[in-house]
Amino acid sequence: AGTAPLSTTGFALDPGASTSVTVPASWSGRIWGPTLCSQDPATGKFACLTGDCGSSALECSGAGGLDFYDVSLVDRYNLPMLVVPHGGAASRAGNCTAMGCAANLNVACPQEMKVTSAGSEGGVACKSACDAFGDPQYCCSGAYGSPNTCNPSQYSEFFKRACPKAYSYAYDDGTSTFTCASADYEITFCPKPSTSVKAAGGEYAMLAAEVSGGVASSSWTPPLSAVAVAVSAT
Repeated sequence: AGTAPLSTTGFALDPGASTSVTVPASWSGRIWGPTLCSQDPATGKFACLTGDCGSSALECSGAGGLDFYDVSLVDRYNLPMLVVPHGGAASRAGNCTAMGCAANLNVACPQEMKVTSAGSEGGVACKSACDAFGDPQYCCSGAYGSPNTCNPSQYSEFFKRACPKAYSYAYDDGTSTFTCASADYEITFCPKPSTSVKAAGGEYAMLAAEVSGGVASSSWTPPLSAVAVAVSAT
């Protein structure tokens, strides 16, 4: 609130394409990649099967010197994603480094959390336990609404094992929040294994690590002709 709006809050990316968005220094929000998007020829309404922001349009309605950034699986997962800072400096207590979730979790996703679509093999998204079951112990709400009462679950551990630097549940702050000063950020959806390993200094060499229920593979191309990137202020 009180900050200048971004130049765009949603755009389409063809496979292999990139774009730049300039943000104010005090901006706080989310960036994600909806998939399986289409526009109704009769109504003109735009919608995506995963990551839809509910605006019925390609663009979303907007809901001290340091940048705080993270990749979160708290709501759900649909695409591998890598964030790489450029030209920034770490704060005294911070960690200015590449991070994200570069594994494909849709195939290995527990069946009770898997989002499927006709014609797509292995699922198109993976819900969080909160999204799938609505239980306060998974949503960190009600009696579980504090770091002392909301603990990791078998479902959040599934995400954490595959993507140790991404948020796996609401209070997963210690290993999942990163800070930089005066950096630019390159955000890549569906990064190639070679890109992931190079950008993260080899940290993603274990992208094909086995996780419960299957294999989290980094060799994956999303089943769509374009990837939409959405930015929404919080």
